[in-house]
Amino acid sequence: MNNQFKDWKSNLDRFFGHDFWGDFEGMMKPSIPYINMYQYDNEVLCYASIPGMNHPKDIEVFVDHATLTLKGKIEINHRGGHQIKAEIADGTFERTIDLPFPVRSDKIDATYKNGLLIVQLHRYISDHTRQNPVQIRHLEDE
Repeated sequence: MNNQFKDWKSNLDRFFGHDFWGDFEGMMKPSIPYINMYQYDNEVLCYASIPGMNHPKDIEVFVDHATLTLKGKIEINHRGGHQIKAEIADGTFERTIDLPFPVRSDKIDATYKNGLLIVQLHRYISDHTRQNPVQIRHLEDE
């Protein structure tokens, strides 16, 4: 960080009376974990990039009707030293994602491998919206 930027940051912090720049940085940080979601006819696959997770028990997955919530902690265990570059998000996170349709809470499969959490969700089809066969009446020719 150059001196001119440090002076500018210090003046903003002094003017607003608190860590103004830290608040601004928080707004600019991307949501973690990064998510890729794929929709099929009756299924949704959600891939979440969660590096540094020691064990899948360190993350919680919640499904509520048409939302998926992921909670956990990404820990990068570094010993000593002063961080001079920070591109990998770490710390606690909670992210809620809207799903394209309601999903079943009794049929969820979640796996974790090579830093990716994969959650497979299945469309909820209620008795009211389930496709039922339609009886066709045969009309005789007149």
